[in-house]
Amino acid sequence: MSFNEADVQNALKNLIDPNTKKDFVSGKSVKNVKIAGSDVSLDILLGYPAKSVWDEVRAMVVTHLQTALQGVGKVSVNVSSKVVPHAVQRGVKLVDGVKNIIAVASGKGGVGKSTTAVNLALALAAEGARVGVLDADIYGPSQPTMLGISGQPKSVDGKSIEPMSNHGIQAMSIGFMIAGEDTPMVWRGPMVTQALDQLLHQTRWDNLDYLVVDLPPGTGDIQLTLAQKVPVTGAIIVTTPQDIALMDARKGLKMFDKVGIKILGIVENMSTHICSNCGHEEHIFGAGGGEKMCADYDVEFLGGLPLDIRIREQADSGNPTVVADPDGNIAKVYKQIARRIAVKVADMAQDHSTAFPKIVVQNT
Repeated sequence: MSFNEADVQNALKNLIDPNTKKDFVSGKSVKNVKIAGSDVSLDILLGYPAKSVWDEVRAMVVTHLQTALQGVGKVSVNVSSKVVPHAVQRGVKLVDGVKNIIAVASGKGGVGKSTTAVNLALALAAEGARVGVLDADIYGPSQPTMLGISGQPKSVDGKSIEPMSNHGIQAMSIGFMIAGEDTPMVWRGPMVTQALDQLLHQTRWDNLDYLVVDLPPGTGDIQLTLAQKVPVTGAIIVTTPQDIALMDARKGLKMFDKVGIKILGIVENMSTHICSNCGHEEHIFGAGGGEKMCADYDVEFLGGLPLDIRIREQADSGNPTVVADPDGNIAKVYKQIARRIAVKVADMAQDHSTAFPKIVVQNT
């Protein structure tokens, strides 16, 4: 029985991408359908990094077409990912070399924001994306330690600075610029925002799909200025189940809403503690607070992470969990959250500002 490209497309309209929850055709993932006799070949181009599930998607599409197309011969499917720039808050231009900026914020300190930021960045990189980290926590820069990077960045042209790197991540932090880990940053607000602006725009980011920005905790003048100046694709709020942390997290969520930045979701850190001796699970800081906050504000609960000594030890040693134990359960949670974030970004409106040609008027 013969079939054509339309039959292949119709068949794939009934197959749902488990990550986006949309069919592959409406998700515009089906490309280059070719039919040679009874054989079919096509490409599936995902709008989010998902290296760990490429084989799963390939097998799913092959099996579905073998069932849906009567008389089909060999089915060849090539799966890949391509990340494009997406819209940011109005009136703010994109940063050279960066497609999307994801801000990681918290209403208060001590909730594991920086640890979450670095592990999500490493998880996105593990899924095949080009990723950078900007440590915007000027008063308490921790990314150099967590990424295991020492030394100072170099400048080739005397105007811009080259990002530092480790674990496949490009990184920039005020921590690279100061002499010693115990040197305090005794700066007023305007100095901080100017420093961040320079770190963001004068770093020669190399073709990043995502730049993860580790913001300072809180919702004061500095955070508001940063939210207005940095072209943010979307923000993630990190909290713990504790009532006081959730109260401050709500303030952070409202701050982003006021400046027109989309909230991608909430990550609940220290959700539960499992005793390393007896295996007993206990909700030390309370339970269900993150999910309730998400329900109250109609945002997505991206996932919960346990209170586990290994997360702290691995980050402090410069080998965060996603690289220290890439196949472990905690790394698996970080990767699930990172993939969900990438899918939500892919669903947003694309930024086409770089696609327009520049018009130059000359006298002839």
